Amino acid sequence: MKKRILFLLCSVLLCSTVKAEEQVVVKPLKCTDGDTIHILYNGEDRVVRFLAIDTPEYTKEKEKYGKEASEYTCNAIMNAKDVAIAFDSSSNQTDKYGRLLAWVFVDGELLQAKLLSEGLAEIAYVYGDYDYMGELEQAQKSAQQLHKNIWTNIDENNQKQFVIELISVGGMLLIVVISVSKTKGKKRKIRKVKKVIRAVRKS
Repeated sequence: MKKRILFLLCSVLLCSTVKAEEQVVVKPLKCTDGDTIHILYNGEDRVVRFLAIDTPEYTKEKEKYGKEASEYTCNAIMNAKDVAIAFDSSSNQTDKYGRLLAWVFVDGELLQAKLLSEGLAEIAYVYGDYDYMGELEQAQKSAQQLHKNIWTNIDENNQKQFVIELISVGGMLLIVVISVSKTKGKKRKIRKVKKVIRAVRKS
């Protein structure tokens, strides 16, 4: 009985220390774009959609830095000695298209973080308390501070947005001023008409 209890306690401790997302070594087959690849998984060609990030498009739509993101991922995947994926316990393993949603590791390094640090991706589609979010946020913040790739014109874009908002507010104020001026003009005309009427009556 004591041995059985000891065995159960050991099992519980082991389960609590093992991460839910065990890495599985896979064979890369091809790249689709910066955040999507094909791998050989359980003997099948499966599509992997990188978890928690989004890169500029480079398939049907050609977005700025989409080519760079795609090339970075392809080079990392095809030139790595080891490629592995891991699922996150806080995420579904597949999306509505049947693609695997996973963390991707190249030679032991998290590819999502590498793409973020190069400014070739941004954090997106986070629907739970995912592992590695601290690492992702740090990588993205570093790229933003260094104005890398997709973050190159971040200050310029902010300034443009400010100018647009300022013009919008100014336009609204101008409309108000014109409306008030027209109202005052009408009141003056009404007063003049009333004076003429009174003058005619007196005469």
